[in-house]
Amino acid sequence: MSWLIPGWAKERHFDMIERGRKHPTPLGGSIFIGLRAIEPALQYAILARGVGSAVLQTLHMDALPASTAGLAATTTGMAAIDALGLSPAGLILLAMSVGAAAKQAYWRAALTAEEMPPKAAVEISLFNAVSNAINTLAFCSAGFSSLRYAPLPLPGGVASSLPAPVVVGAALYAVGLTLEWYGEVQRAAFKADARNAGKPCTRGLWAYARHVNYGGYTLWRAGFAMAGAGWWYGAFVGVFFLWDFSTRGVVVLDKYCSERYGEAWTRFKQQTPHTLIPFLW
Repeated sequence: MSWLIPGWAKERHFDMIERGRKHPTPLGGSIFIGLRAIEPALQYAILARGVGSAVLQTLHMDALPASTAGLAATTTGMAAIDALGLSPAGLILLAMSVGAAAKQAYWRAALTAEEMPPKAAVEISLFNAVSNAINTLAFCSAGFSSLRYAPLPLPGGVASSLPAPVVVGAALYAVGLTLEWYGEVQRAAFKADARNAGKPCTRGLWAYARHVNYGGYTLWRAGFAMAGAGWWYGAFVGVFFLWDFSTRGVVVLDKYCSERYGEAWTRFKQQTPHTLIPFLW
């Protein structure tokens, strides 16, 4: 079964995108963008109950009944959204899938020039699709859905119609995706300026965490998981990515940056003690 394990998972100090190899790979890039573009359709198929119920049945798991509070379709007055037939919580999960796919497609098309072979493009896309599908399947299941939790209380004693993990998860997702996306935009603009050749990006969000894009990714992944399956799964996913980046991604990138930038990178690490999340980690 070792063929099922991607190469990056077999070797801890390995990255799927090799740093510094700026070679055009239009096929790999096109595959990545195409797969990321169609992946939200999979999440919608799960959330719309047909595919989700069938998969859960195959796994010998019970699906939530359609009548369960929080699964009933909502009416917004916007025909395109109402036609989806999803509840407010379901719409939030679908929006998370769409937002992540759009951000990653934009990253590939506009923000990075690193080589992306077709194999890496498929592996990264598959990882994202499976990770997101676990969240949406959990949301539809009787035993793991975030709908098991009470609605978030609002000021004045008013109760939200959304479970607390969905609201908190959506907030984490929004903060994390913004950190990752805007940090990468800032770095791309820094690198595009010829005056910064041979220098590490230490401005903007990067002045607060040396790998702020990894920290943002960790936050939005935890938020997505929390919105689908509740507090414990969201915490597990967040801790997993903190561990993975701390022991793999940051190690690989630190070695690359130390070799590329030398003393400038050493000074940056001294001046910016936080690794992933500004003021926290």
